[in-house]
Amino acid sequence: MATQPHPTQPRALVTGITGQDGSFLAELLLGKGYEVTGMIHRPATERLGSAEHLRDRLALIHGDLLDPESLARAVAQLTPDELYHLASPSFVPESWQQPARTLAAIAGSTATLLEATRDHSPSTRVFVAASGAVFGAAPESPQHEDTPCRPQTPYATAKLAAHQLVAQMRDHDGLFACSGILYNHESERRPESFVSRKITRGAAAIKLGLTDEVVLGDLDAVRDWSFAGDIMEGAWLTLQQQRPADYILASGIPHTVRELAIVAFGRLGLNAEEHVRVDASLQREPEATAQVGDASRARGQLGWRPTLGFEQLVHRMVDADLRDLEQRSIASA
Repeated sequence: MATQPHPTQPRALVTGITGQDGSFLAELLLGKGYEVTGMIHRPATERLGSAEHLRDRLALIHGDLLDPESLARAVAQLTPDELYHLASPSFVPESWQQPARTLAAIAGSTATLLEATRDHSPSTRVFVAASGAVFGAAPESPQHEDTPCRPQTPYATAKLAAHQLVAQMRDHDGLFACSGILYNHESERRPESFVSRKITRGAAAIKLGLTDEVVLGDLDAVRDWSFAGDIMEGAWLTLQQQRPADYILASGIPHTVRELAIVAFGRLGLNAEEHVRVDASLQREPEATAQVGDASRARGQLGWRPTLGFEQLVHRMVDADLRDLEQRSIASA
């Protein structure tokens, strides 16, 4: 693995700092001695979401995905050594409701940040978070970096546009820009609207007698789940190489929603079948191709190795949700 040491304290700009990924990346970078600036679009006095515990160690700058001038101004002002573009609308069903906004927030913001890097900070190394959803109805599973992309949602189309812009501006303008094709990655910091967290939170709530069921859609839906902290380690490694390239970051192991529920409830000595109810209205159209990523390139070229397996990840999430709900119960008593 070829790395490039920084002669001075490196500076990183992270969009999406308040989310799951941004908070894990910020922890990683701070641990490596970086100066980390997080981009936020709300007043700095508001809570920083998953990164609130890092507030005193972060610098903050304003930027809005739908305000190109604010994004360009942030890059020009900071001229960071590394820019990690993680911010994005991430709840796929909402992209059907607002496709124009989704394209502007994902593809538009990526184009603006790459352009600003080219014009104001050409030595900045850029990582853009793409998604395994770009492959959509791909002709093969697992997918690798050269698998044909056939996106099936506005979200996936926007992510593919961003992914392709990275390669185009890397080739045309000589930018050190990399796209990380990220498959599902989870943690206790994942919003509860996502099925993984809905399950782990629900199992913990049932264990504590706060509810008696979890309502889910398709239990046979297949996902490639990884730990978010591991994925962010891969993002950092991507920018430490001698040459820029695109990488899939995934476990490469398919699991169903049913499996996740069985592991989560089993962690608490519960039987998932007794507490999970299926609601057909929550089911999406079945996917033509299982979204499973082949991370051979990342493992071979980056030396990337996940630290948590599927069961370890689910157990970590269940344990964290159980602790949190217990503390909330005590606080409200």
